[in-house]
Amino acid sequence: MAYDRPHTTNHDMKKTEVFPSFSFLCWLVAGCLCASCSLRQSPPPSDDDSEQFTTEVLLRTTPVKNQGSGNLCWIYAMLATIETEHIMEGDSIDLSPAFATRALLTEETRKRYVDAHYTIRERGMATMTLRLLELYGAMPFTSYRMAEDYQFQRVSKLLTRLADQCRSHLKGISSLDASVRDVLDDNIGSQPNWVFMFGCQYTPKEFARSVCSKGEYAALTSFSHHPFGEPFVLEVPDNRYHDAFLNVPIDSLMKYVEYSLRSGHPVCWEGDITEPCYDASKGTARLEDGHRQVTQQTRQEDFDHHITTDDHCMEMIGIAHDKQGRKYFICKNSHGKNNPYHGWMYLEEDYVKAKTIAVILPAITLPPMQVLAPPPADAFDQLFSLSDAD
Repeated sequence: MAYDRPHTTNHDMKKTEVFPSFSFLCWLVAGCLCASCSLRQSPPPSDDDSEQFTTEVLLRTTPVKNQGSGNLCWIYAMLATIETEHIMEGDSIDLSPAFATRALLTEETRKRYVDAHYTIRERGMATMTLRLLELYGAMPFTSYRMAEDYQFQRVSKLLTRLADQCRSHLKGISSLDASVRDVLDDNIGSQPNWVFMFGCQYTPKEFARSVCSKGEYAALTSFSHHPFGEPFVLEVPDNRYHDAFLNVPIDSLMKYVEYSLRSGHPVCWEGDITEPCYDASKGTARLEDGHRQVTQQTRQEDFDHHITTDDHCMEMIGIAHDKQGRKYFICKNSHGKNNPYHGWMYLEEDYVKAKTIAVILPAITLPPMQVLAPPPADAFDQLFSLSDAD
C-alpha cells in the first residue's frame, strides 16, 4: 500500500533528500493564504441514526469506488489522492485502478516465471502505486474499468499456472507476456493502447506524467528505532519494493497531515484497522475510553509487538469534530458506500496518532526548512488559528 519540489524521491529506493532551508515565514504566510480558500463543502448526507459531525475542512474528490474482495486499497487510495490534488487545482481527473492492477499482475507473473517458489500477490503500499505509474503509466477511469466479477484468487491461480507452464517449456518472457495479456483481457477487460483527452492522444506513460510527476509526493513515517530526519526502509511485509520513508516525530507528522488538509491538499493514509474500535459498519474509528496516552514510545511498543500493523490505505480528505469537540480526520474509503456516511470514515485524532504506519502527501505542503531544525513550538497553532478565523 505512493506519490521534484522541496523534497525529491528516487523511486527505486525512495531515498528522500532533506528539505532545502528557505524562510519558514514565507511558508507560514503561503499556508495562511491557501487556508483562506473555500475548502468547506457539504459532506454526503449521513443516516439519521448515525453519529453527527461538524465539518471544518472537506476537499473535493471523485465518487467513492469499491475495490471488491481484492487487497488493492493501496492503489485506490493513492489514485484518489492524486485525483483530489488535481481537482482542488481545477483539473477534473478520475484514474483507473484497473490499469495499475493489470501492471502489477503482469509484474507478479514475471516474478513467478523466474522463481517457482514466488507467490503472486495483490498486497502493497501506496508508494508502489507511484512506482507503477512511473513505469507503466495511467489511464482514465472511464477508459478502463475493472470487470465487476473480477476475482483475484481465480486470476492468481490462472497466472500462476501460466507462469509454471511457460517456464517448464522454456517459452521465454515475451511469450509469457502475450499469454498474460490474454488472461487479463478475459478477467479484467481489454486495455486500450491510447488515452484520448481534450482532442489529444497520449500514451499511458505520457498521461501518467501529466497527472503525477516524479518526486511530487513525499512518504513519511514515525518510529523511534531509526533516527528522525532520515529516510529508512519501512519494515512491514507489504513494503515489497523496499521503499524508504522519511522518519519524523509523530507530533510533527500529525501537524504535517493537518497542515496539508487545511491548505487544500489530500493525504494518503496507511495504518492499522484491526482494532475493535475501528468500526467500518458505523463509519468511525476511535480509541477506547481509558486508552493510555499516545506517545512516541507507545507507538513504538505497539509496532514492535505487532499490535499496530499495516492493514489498510485510505485517502484523507477533511477534518471534522464531534459534539464533544474531538477532532476527526475524514477518509474516503474504497469499499463502496455501504456505511452511514456513504463510504467515508471518520478517524478520531488519537486513533490516527496511534495507528498510523505511514502517510504520503504532496511534497509541496512540507515545510521548506531543515527537518532537524523544526519551527517554533507554537507556529502550527498560530497558523491553524488564523485558518479557523477565515
